Formats: sequence, structure tokens, C-alpha cells
Amino acid sequence: MTTTLRPTAPEQRTDDGGRSRSYEVCVNARPVGRIDLATDPRFGPGFGLIAHLAIDERDRHRGRGTVAALAAEEVLRGWGCAQITVSVPAGAATALALAGALGYVERNRNMSKPLAAAPELPAGSAARPMTEAEFEPWQRTAKARYAESWVERGVTRDRAEAKARADHAALLPAGAATPGAALRVLAHDGADVGTLWLSLPGGEDGFVFGVEVDARHRGRGHGRTLMLLAERESLAAGARALGLNVFADNTPALGLYASLGYEPTQIHLYKVLH
Repeated sequence: MTTTLRPTAPEQRTDDGGRSRSYEVCVNARPVGRIDLATDPRFGPGFGLIAHLAIDERDRHRGRGTVAALAAEEVLRGWGCAQITVSVPAGAATALALAGALGYVERNRNMSKPLAAAPELPAGSAARPMTEAEFEPWQRTAKARYAESWVERGVTRDRAEAKARADHAALLPAGAATPGAALRVLAHDGADVGTLWLSLPGGEDGFVFGVEVDARHRGRGHGRTLMLLAERESLAAGARALGLNVFADNTPALGLYASLGYEPTQIHLYKVLH
């Protein structure tokens, strides 16, 4: 039997070089599923992604998804992509196993925790809003750190810096006064030890965008305190859950979040296309 991809519509292109196209997954010309491919708008035409892959239930467990994913790699290579990404729900064991067998590795994951009672902060710890004077140097450092994290994962510096600028502009358009954004400075025994960037859209789940402990104060539990602060702020704003994103190689953060009861919801994987 021959598994192929059959386009369902003309290829779509954007002015900045982006491409996308949908295909039927076919076995001997019989449709058995669908796959949607695109270049990643966050990082440019050199980065491809499998936006959607589904095999009809009666045709599963026969290798159709594996062949479709390999065929997708060939399409994206033809588009000039050097890397491919895919996002998989954390509970989708079969899809995660397939991705692993094909050489995909985890880049980052989303995690979430339902909120109940507001935790107390440790003795000596207190938080205050970030001031306007503190915001500019904080944002400058946060942008640089965020861009560097993507450079370390194969994104060109210009694309990484553009993404950092765009994300901060979208999420903090009014700086420290942006509605729904909580920017906090944590102090312990009177000394500033870290910062928290939290999104609190009214009536929705909270999301942690940044937790940073000053290098001079690391290893003393202040990262945990900042997460407890995030939970307190989220509950006070009416949120019922708190989410976050963490890179797979950030072992200390992964351990911290797991110890606090956060569980993975979405796994983001990538593969270098040779």
C-alpha cells in the first residue's frame, strides 16, 4: 500500500515569505486523514510546523500517521525549512510516542494548576507593584533574556529579537500600567530579590510570563515564593487556574513547578531537518 499526501487547496503565501497548505492523507488514493502544514509565523519561512495531523479512527495503528509525518518533512524541506515543530496534548501518549520515534525532542511545555486557597508567603517576604522607573530596565533585560533563549534553540538573532519586541509590545502595550498585567517586585527582609510578570485577564485563567530571582539571591526559595505570589494574585483577580510555559532544559524550574502541583497540558517538540 502507498501512503501519499494529496493537496486539498492551492498553497497560501504571505508577503513575508510564509507558506501553508492542507492535504489529505491517502492510501492507494483513498483518503484516510488530514494534515495541515505551514511555516511558523513567529520565526519566519525557515521554520516549518505541522499545524494539524489526524488519521481516521478505522485507519489508525497502521503506520499511516508515521508515513504522513515523514512526507510532511519532505514538503517542508522543499519549502526551505531547516526545522519543524509540532505541538501535542500532554495526554496524547500515542502521538508523543510517534513524535519521539521520528526524532522529535521536547523544546518547551505548557503547564497548569487549578487554584483553591490562597497560599501564605514565607515570613519576611512581601511584594509590591513595579514602579514606572523600574519598568524600563526590567523590560530591557527581559527582552534580551527572552531573545537569547530562542537564539540558543536555533532561531536567528534578528528573528529572536523581533519576536521579543513583538511579544512585549502585544502583552505590555501600556508598560507597567497595562490592564490585566501584574508586575511585582518581591522583597525579603527588606531587600529586593526578584520579579514576577503575571497576566490576569478578567474572569479567565492567569498566566505566568516571567519569574526572575536576582542572581545574588538564588538558591534560597525565592522562586517558589514568587510562584506562591502568582497564585495569590490570580485568585484575588478571580482566576480558577494558573498556567505557564517552561523550556525543557530548565530542570530547576520543571522541578519547582511539579513540586507545586503544576501538570503539563501541551508539549511542544521540534526536529532539525537535515
